[in-house]
Formats: sequence, C-alpha cells, structure tokens
Amino acid sequence: MNDPFLDDLAEIRAHSLHRRLREMTVSPDGTVAPVGRTMLNFASNDYLGLAAHPALRAAAKAAIDEYGVGAGASRLVCGTLPVHLRLEEKLARFKGTEAALSFSSGYAAAHGALTALAGPDDVVILDKLAHACLIDAARSCRATLRVFPHNHLGKLESLLQWAQTEHEGARVIICTESVFSMDGDRAPVRDLVALKKRYQALLLLDEAHAVGVIGKNGRGLAHECEVAREVDVLMGTMSKALGVSGGYLAGRHSLIDLLINRARSFVFSTAQPPAMAAAATAAIDLLMSDEGEQRRLALWQNIRHLASQTPKSPGQPERPVRTAGSAIFPWMIGPEALAVEVSARLADRGFLAPAIRYPTVARGAARLRLTVTARHSPDQITALGQALGDLSDSLRT
Repeated sequence: MNDPFLDDLAEIRAHSLHRRLREMTVSPDGTVAPVGRTMLNFASNDYLGLAAHPALRAAAKAAIDEYGVGAGASRLVCGTLPVHLRLEEKLARFKGTEAALSFSSGYAAAHGALTALAGPDDVVILDKLAHACLIDAARSCRATLRVFPHNHLGKLESLLQWAQTEHEGARVIICTESVFSMDGDRAPVRDLVALKKRYQALLLLDEAHAVGVIGKNGRGLAHECEVAREVDVLMGTMSKALGVSGGYLAGRHSLIDLLINRARSFVFSTAQPPAMAAAATAAIDLLMSDEGEQRRLALWQNIRHLASQTPKSPGQPERPVRTAGSAIFPWMIGPEALAVEVSARLADRGFLAPAIRYPTVARGAARLRLTVTARHSPDQITALGQALGDLSDSLRT
C-alpha cells in the first residue's frame, strides 16, 4: 500500500524545513545532554532558572500527595480544586487585576480569549509578528482579521479608523505581544493603550516573554510602563520565566466570568494538573521575594553581557547596535539550509541553539534564537560570543 504521507515529508525536506524530536537530559546547571553529549543551553525560555528550583519541586510533590496526578475533569464539572483557585488569586494580585483564569497552556489561553470575545461581526487587528497562538485564535473566532506591519502605529491607527467606519458597532480587539518571541523587541505599549482608548477598542497583550524578566518583580512590560490597569486582557504563560507550564488570562471580574462561560479551550479541557498549579503558585511567590528579584537582576547582567558579546551574523550587513530589551537575541542568517548548518556547527562546539525556520519565521528569515538565563555565567556567555564570531568569520571567507 502506498504511504500517503511520504510526498509531504519529501517536500518539507526539500526546503530544509524538516524537524525531528531530540531526546534530552536537562540538568539544573543549565546544560543539556542530547544523544549522550553535554552542551550549554542557549535555547531555553526558563529565564530565571526556576524549573529545577527546590521550592517548585516541593510544591509539586506536595500537591501530588494531596490531590493525585490529574484533576479528573474539566473545571466546570469537578476539576476545580483549591490549588487552582489559589493560583488564580495569586496571579490576579501579581498582575494587579481583579481576577485571573488559568489554562492548560498559553496556546489554550489565546484560543479561549479570542473565540470567547470576538465573533463574525467583530474585528481583530493583529501585529504581523504576533505569536502563532494569537494568529490561530484570530482565525478561529471568525471575526474580520486585519494585520498591521510590526509595531507600525500609523498603520494600526488607519485600521482602527477603517474599523470604526466600515464596522460600526463591532467589537474591535488589538492583539499583540509585549516582548516578541522571535525578535526579542518590545511593543510600544503606552502608545497602544492610547490608540485603543481613542478608538474605543480592546487591547489583548501577551506578556509571555516579559513576565519574570521586565518590571519590578517581573510583573511585565505593561506594569513597567504603568498602564497595566488600562490593558483589557493581560495574557501570559507559566512555561517561560515561571518554569512550569500552563497559561493564564487576567483582567476584570466580568472578563473572567465571561471566559468561564464561553472559552471553549477552558470549558472542554481537563483542568491543569494540580502539581503544575501548585508549582506555578510557588514560582509567583519566588518572583515576589528578594531571591526572585536577585535572580531577575542577575538575568539582566547576563542580558547586557550577551548584547556586548554578540558579533555580526551572516544575515546582517553590519553589527547591529543592540539595545538590551529582553532575554531573546535573534542571530539572523537568512537561508534555511545555512541556518541548519550553522546550528550544527555551533553544537559541535558545545552550544545548543536550534535553527528557527519557516513557518515560525518568514521564509528566508531563518535565524538562531539565542536566549540567556540567570543561570549562565559570564564565561559561558563570552565563550558563546567567541564561537559565534568564529562561525561568522568562516562563513564570510
């Protein structure tokens, strides 16, 4: 019998876009060991190094002892446990909102938010570089979808004017990230809030890569910009700096009540495992502590150090002046096949930095997405910079 999938796989391979799962052993010291060799991990989103923290481990173990491994059902059936409510109370206090709701993943949170808040008569306006979860959610809600060039406030305003004229009475939702996951740059949050107020739109802001990193105690970019209370839907994930898994939405009581009733990814999913909810609660406690703030400040020392060490890449005509705005450093390459080669050569020197290719980024915009954490030492970062410099020189000769 003919295999119906081989042609699809062949096409993927022909464009240097084939991916495979790699089994890895992750150590608390920030190293990974794929296929029996140890490498320094410069690809993780565990920005504060909390995934292996003793407090989170202890919280997860205690929750398993008390509740078992699974929640047993969706939250609206019998899956709402005290540990979920404690997490949501903690999230709301941390984000400075009236309420919060946890989801099994950040993807589920995005899908739940937009499919609950927008329908065929509404308009969603999306930044071109927004995460795939927001793109998929915007398509799923069946609203009229418009995309504005990355961080282009002029085009966003023209779309808001268009929506006001052509879709009078529609709910208009602006969707963007505060820190963009593949480029590491920031959204102009204050300006976005001003525009959404001017045109009576709603603003959904995904703080996945800002929480734990930006603002006092890592409350996020909206808090650092002092506009958090004016963002209608604050979205985030517990799988980055919090070191756990799951997603959340925070905002008014009325928003959360509506999501409980309408967000299909919440209503029809088994609740987050109690161990994960307990560990996430412990992570928020850590962020609010002196230890958490010290880890965040150590992370920023490493961010500034990597910014000073990152050399010119094959995809850049000259070394960019890097303003250290997040823990994400895109090292631009361009062709997909070359990005795979560079990643492999870097791995040979003991550094994990996978090639990021289409459809995660645009065709011809492949890169290494370098991330730095609080666990990295200055010497490790310097060694990475030297390895990148050697690779860049060899590719240009």
